Amino acid sequence: MTHGSRIPELAERLKRLPPYLFAEIDKKKREARARGADLIDMGIGDPDLPTPPHVVEALKRGAENPEHHRYPSYEGMIEFRTAAAEWYRRRFGVVLDPETEVLALVGSKEGTAHMPLAFVNPGDVVLVPDPGYPVYAAGTWFAGGEVHFMPLLRQNGFMPDLGAVPGDVARRAKLMYLNYPNNPTAATATREFFARAVDFARAHGIIVCHDAMYSELRFDDYRPPSFLETPGAREVGVEFHSLSKTYSMTGWRVGFIVGNAEAVAGLGKVKTNVDSGVFQAIQEAAIAALGGPQDVAEQYRRIYQERRDVVVAGLRGLGWEVDVPRAAFFVWAPTPGGLDSRSFAARLLEEAACVVTPGVGFGPSGEGFYRIALTIEAKRLAEAMERLQRLKL
Repeated sequence: MTHGSRIPELAERLKRLPPYLFAEIDKKKREARARGADLIDMGIGDPDLPTPPHVVEALKRGAENPEHHRYPSYEGMIEFRTAAAEWYRRRFGVVLDPETEVLALVGSKEGTAHMPLAFVNPGDVVLVPDPGYPVYAAGTWFAGGEVHFMPLLRQNGFMPDLGAVPGDVARRAKLMYLNYPNNPTAATATREFFARAVDFARAHGIIVCHDAMYSELRFDDYRPPSFLETPGAREVGVEFHSLSKTYSMTGWRVGFIVGNAEAVAGLGKVKTNVDSGVFQAIQEAAIAALGGPQDVAEQYRRIYQERRDVVVAGLRGLGWEVDVPRAAFFVWAPTPGGLDSRSFAARLLEEAACVVTPGVGFGPSGEGFYRIALTIEAKRLAEAMERLQRLKL
């Protein structure tokens, strides 16, 4: 207990979390706005495009149904799970049993965070991509597990080298998180890599947890595969999906896990003890999104692609190196001039009133890179590219 306080100290599991870099960035943004700066914020991966109107209307109708104001089922309405399974069949050709292979989530973040609680004991290892979404490591630490970071390197297409995982680590591993299309790198995985992941998981008794929430933010006629399309994937893995990015529903908190029935059931057992399910009116809205017209999602893809092209052209016009992302609404690029990512982001904020996310915020292997989120309109992105020309790097 700290001196002069009646509140106990934070639990050790919270102390293990790395400093939250994004809180530091938020502080600098507040200071810049207080100085009157016109910030162009390219740091937030939160869609700015509206939720499709037919989805909003479905929520309104669902909210007027008194039956939906009681506790929902833990596993999700069978109608929602069927809609998710049907969407998977249409999109990927993957046939799922809605009863046993689909589970509703309070957003995919909730599911990825809780998965280690179902399968990881103290001393067990979870394989986590670096750089990666911070929740994979945090969920592992909360469950008392050990994190083994798998570096995602540009020369490997930002896919982990599974052969580089030490044998003793692989033997103790219970879960492996993958995420393609990837946040933050926007990398996409090959079918050959997924096949290697299945072989690796089978050899070591590991559950593959593939986070596929960006699969529908795709450009140039590219169609990212589902991990579950891979032969043998259903035996070793699950896939997390969300309506947040595809249908601009980040605040609605609805997603689902699909795949191996035993793994899905394990997560379901955790959820029955920590939440009470997704509000059924939201599930009805999600059914409307998954089963309704997909023209809005296609329109949104075109908007994000236009924004991507503005940023890529702007960075290349500066002589900065950048790869063209085929999916996800991020541009991930090496910092120019060999600057470390924090210094680079700080200079952009101070000298150009532009916010980007330093790569090190996603893990040590993110050092030397920065992330731009394509979640502001194209004309503001173009203005940001013009401002960057004034920098003396």
